[in-house]
Amino acid sequence: MHELSLNILDVAQNSVSAGAKLIEISAIEDTKRALLVLSIKDNGCGMDEDTVRNVCDPFFTTRTTRKVGLGLPFLKQTAEQTGGSFLIESQVGKGTLVRAEYHTDSIDCMPLGDICSTISCLVTLNPDIDFKFTSVKDDKEFIFTTMEVREILGEDIALNEPAVAAFVEEYLKENSNH
Repeated sequence: MHELSLNILDVAQNSVSAGAKLIEISAIEDTKRALLVLSIKDNGCGMDEDTVRNVCDPFFTTRTTRKVGLGLPFLKQTAEQTGGSFLIESQVGKGTLVRAEYHTDSIDCMPLGDICSTISCLVTLNPDIDFKFTSVKDDKEFIFTTMEVREILGEDIALNEPAVAAFVEEYLKENSNH
């Protein structure tokens, strides 16, 4: 992957597979401290302690369709290569939190990429799941939630309708700080 937003897409899809009904994604950047903190939090099925210990091993996966899982190991590696850190917390039946901190002044820091298209894609491909996206850059904060979009649209219009999907992506691009 050439940008972090694609890795966020992969990790968020793990949340979808884990049965999450709410996925919270944040990209918080402090340019003065040269820090970027990415987090993905869900209320999915969660993982037991043994799975959490092994989940960053690229040859460990709970999937039956392939024998490797690269999303979390890659996120961990890219954060640590910049001198940053990686954290994963999970509880069975409660969900999972993944947090990666990047030092953006490191030559090894990959670009965030098109995070707005990533969020839009997640919303469009998973219209029955709620998403909350928080974008912070220095003192500017933007929060997008599918709950608010559903409230405005009403029950009869799906989030994956082409006009709605186009609106969501444009709204994110106009208002996000990244």
